[in-house]
Amino acid sequence: MAIQSVLLNVSDISRSVEFYRRHFDAVVITSDDDTAELDLVTATLRLTRLDAAAETSWIGDDLQRGFRHVGFKVGDLDARVSALHESEVPFHLEPIHAEGDVRITFFYDPDGTLLELVEGPLQYHEVYDEDAVRADWALGTPDRPRFDHIAETVDDIDATTTHFAGLGYVLMSGIHQPSDDRGFEINFFRAGDSSLEVFTYDRADKSLRAPQTDALGFVAVEFDGAGQDETVVGALASRDVYSDPDGLLYVVAQA
Repeated sequence: MAIQSVLLNVSDISRSVEFYRRHFDAVVITSDDDTAELDLVTATLRLTRLDAAAETSWIGDDLQRGFRHVGFKVGDLDARVSALHESEVPFHLEPIHAEGDVRITFFYDPDGTLLELVEGPLQYHEVYDEDAVRADWALGTPDRPRFDHIAETVDDIDATTTHFAGLGYVLMSGIHQPSDDRGFEINFFRAGDSSLEVFTYDRADKSLRAPQTDALGFVAVEFDGAGQDETVVGALASRDVYSDPDGLLYVVAQA
């Protein structure tokens, strides 16, 4: 039950389309004044123009449970960063060499969605499913930015594992963060050609964000099929919206 699409609310369709075309080599599938769909290799971005948006309750603190960022694999991080700087895109974190022997950077799209670029194959500290890791690495270095993961912070990794196992995800691997005194760990759940990157903080208090679909930025992920037994928390474009235990919203692809 892999991620098929990432759903974003935006204030200006043309501006967002241009941003993702310029900095992610996104291929436009459809676009008009109100919506757009962009191909990013292993998933699409589905943009919806939102007028009179509510103030977002998302904050850029990974101790807030639920959605954290959208991640992409690239083969040319320095060139991408240079182009982003030239366009005066606001950065959350300049490039660093991170645990797992990869280079990463974080920045914001025009409506405040936090995005990550990752260069290099992650060298996992823990491997729980060797087949999933081999499939991950087999995708290789992308010719153009490739959607890789959605990241979220959770309170209970066991509850998260159970929830996403019901949607076809396997616990693939883990990365330790030994220099972080908050007990920070990252686990990766895999289905298809993308992952859920799950943060836990065992020695820090976390906040819970109420589900929100009426603000700019990230709204939900769309799975290519999922169970129907979770609690419905709202409606999005006349479709049921579901939530995991930490408030990450998702919808089920229509046949």
